[in-house]
Amino acid sequence: MAANDPRRVDDLDTLKAFGHPLRMKLYRALYISRTATASQLAEQVDEAVSLVSYHLRKLADHGLIEEAPTQGRDGRERWWQTASEGLTFHDEDFRDAPEKVATHAAIGRLSFEQRGELYRAYMDSHSAWSPQWRSAAFSSEFLGPFTPAELARLSEEMHELIKRYTDAARAEQDAGDTEGRENVALHVYGFPFRQQ
Repeated sequence: MAANDPRRVDDLDTLKAFGHPLRMKLYRALYISRTATASQLAEQVDEAVSLVSYHLRKLADHGLIEEAPTQGRDGRERWWQTASEGLTFHDEDFRDAPEKVATHAAIGRLSFEQRGELYRAYMDSHSAWSPQWRSAAFSSEFLGPFTPAELARLSEEMHELIKRYTDAARAEQDAGDTEGRENVALHVYGFPFRQQ
């Protein structure tokens, strides 16, 4: 990946470009694999290579992904990588117009649905995982009476902790420690609600 920090998406055109269901799946698959070709990604998302290539070019047009260096690879296929260490979307960047509000909300819902699909797939295959993985996997809900500042601080600290663990795991993987490693999804939400 080119940049070490997440990219803050703050314009409507890029938000709309990312907000296609297949593009979101492709971005996630590319983020996990770190580099891949359209053929490899098409296999992962079960779509035609031509369709995947089209959507990868759209993501690249908006700077969300980029061509990966191809040292030692067959030069006939184009290799891709994400252009940053993830993406962030902030409410304050999309509040000033109804179309921005609606698009931001729609992408938030779509993202939540795709994350739910990942978790449902895990639950459906739960018994196929080893006892060690079943014991390590978790689902938790915490409820607390926070102020906006406290919730923002909690979010920042959680992101720092997760990044520290992710960076360490990637460094170990890059050093050749691949035994027992799997891709892990960690979904964290923090939002206000009122009891009904």
